[in-house]
Amino acid sequence: MTNVPSVPTAAAAILPGGHAGNPTGPAATAIRLERIVKTYGSGEVAVHALRGIDLEIEAGQFVVVLGPSGSGKTTLMNVIGGIEPPTGGRISVAGRDITTLDDRALTAYRRAEVGFVFQFFNLVPTLTALENVALVAELVGDRGSESSLAALRAVGLDDRADHFPGALSGGEQQRVAIARALVKRPTILLCDEPTGSLDLETGRQVLSVLNRTSRAPGGTVVLVTHNSAIAGMADRVLRMGSGELLDDRLQPHPIAPEEVTW
Repeated sequence: MTNVPSVPTAAAAILPGGHAGNPTGPAATAIRLERIVKTYGSGEVAVHALRGIDLEIEAGQFVVVLGPSGSGKTTLMNVIGGIEPPTGGRISVAGRDITTLDDRALTAYRRAEVGFVFQFFNLVPTLTALENVALVAELVGDRGSESSLAALRAVGLDDRADHFPGALSGGEQQRVAIARALVKRPTILLCDEPTGSLDLETGRQVLSVLNRTSRAPGGTVVLVTHNSAIAGMADRVLRMGSGELLDDRLQPHPIAPEEVTW
C-alpha cells in the first residue's frame, strides 16, 4: 500500500478548522437535527424517508451512518448538506438554522460551508488534479493556487498536481475529490460511500485522509455507508432503518484506518 504522508504544517491549514468561524472546542455542536421528517409524494403512495430524526453531532467527531438501501441514510446526508429540504423539522449547522434559508442563501451554504465526497469522483477529465481543485477554490473566492496545492498536499498528492484524472488511480482520484472538498475549508465534510468503488488498500488510503480531517481542529466528518467494517474507525456509529434512527453508540477506542478490513 502507498502510504499517505502526514499533513505538513502548511497543508494542515487547509483542513477544516481553518475557517475563523469554525468551532474548535470538542463539545461544540456542529450539527443539530430536531424532529426531521422527509416525505416524498403524498397519500397512499407517500414514501417516508425520514421519520422524526433527533440528532446532535459534536464538532470534531468522525460519524459513520450505517443502513441498507432505503434506510434513509443518504436522505439524512442530503438534508444536512442542503441538497434537499426537509418536509418538517429544524436543522442547525454551527448554530445556524439552515431550514429558514432561501434558495440563494442555501446555495451559498452548500458552496462555502459543506464539503461533499461521493462514491463517484466527478472530476473534470480535461483538467489536471490541481485545476480540478482550483475550480472549486475559485467558487468560494480563492483565486490563488497556493491553497489548492496545499489541499493536494494534505491528501498526499501534490506530486501529482499536473496529472489528468485519466492518469490517476481510483484511490488517487478519490483523494483529489477530497482535496476539492477540503479546499473550501468546510464546517462539515459529508461523504456518501467514498470507498464504494475502491479496493481495500486504496480504500484505506482514503479513510486515512478522512480520519485525519476529523482530527483537525473543528473537523467534522459524517460518512454514509452500507459497509459496516468502516464503523470500527468511527468515534460514533449511527444505524438507520426505515427512515428511523435505530441505534446511536459512541466508540471510545476507534481502530486506525489501516486496521479496517473487508
